[in-house]
Amino acid sequence: MDSADHDMFRAAIHGDREAFEMIIRTMSRPLFAIAFGILQNREEAEDVVQDAFVKAWKSRWRVREPERLQGWISTIARHRAYDILRRRRTVPLDEQLKEFAAAGNGSESPDDERHRQVRSALATLPELYRSAVALRYLQNMDYATIEQTLGLSNGALRGILGRALASMRKRLKPALAAMI
Repeated sequence: MDSADHDMFRAAIHGDREAFEMIIRTMSRPLFAIAFGILQNREEAEDVVQDAFVKAWKSRWRVREPERLQGWISTIARHRAYDILRRRRTVPLDEQLKEFAAAGNGSESPDDERHRQVRSALATLPELYRSAVALRYLQNMDYATIEQTLGLSNGALRGILGRALASMRKRLKPALAAMI
């Protein structure tokens, strides 16, 4: 973290609204990716991001070290998303995936079918894996930012991404073979 970020985080913690607005601008997309990775619902993910920033602003004084602010806000968003997921989960994930796959029947283009298969494979990953994949490959974040956002070491992040991609390749193998 460079000194400008450190100063901005410290100012935000001490109540500087402009500094906190800068944090909102820089963290909104990564937080959305985390929430969407958990919830697989755009509206709920947007609500999670907003709730996380409101809660962070109200309790910012709890962060004693400015370099931990990003990870702390990410944790708030992740916990909020899990709260929503627990409240709405009445159908087991396997059945949700079957419904998701059944909804894909009809007149789809090959691209639509591939997108559906990738989303389905992504949905089967554990939440942390989905978040890491979304931040790296959908948000094009660098490793250092993802590590800081998710509170992971470089080795842990690389291991998670490797296992996530291996799992997705395994699930998508039939679809990939059909494309050749």
